[in-house]
Amino acid sequence: MNKTELINAVAEKAGLTKVQAKAAVEAALNTITEQLLKEDRVAIIGFGTFLVNEKPARTGVNPRSGEKIQIAARKVVKFKPGADLALVK
Repeated sequence: MNKTELINAVAEKAGLTKVQAKAAVEAALNTITEQLLKEDRVAIIGFGTFLVNEKPARTGVNPRSGEKIQIAARKVVKFKPGADLALVK
């Protein structure tokens, strides 16, 4: 599902126009993004939690040349699904 399909599904399920659904979806995504940029957690009960995880610097190997390279530390977004979202039963 892409963003347009999500907007269409929200519009249909919530009884909104596509314009209203687009505004709602974009507002939700922008709010989640803003909180993650502040390195805050976003917990949506029944769905899951988005959080910022720090990956430390490490040594890797260039697959073409086999030479060792240094991979910089970075921050990544991690998603932990909630219990209600368990897809594998």
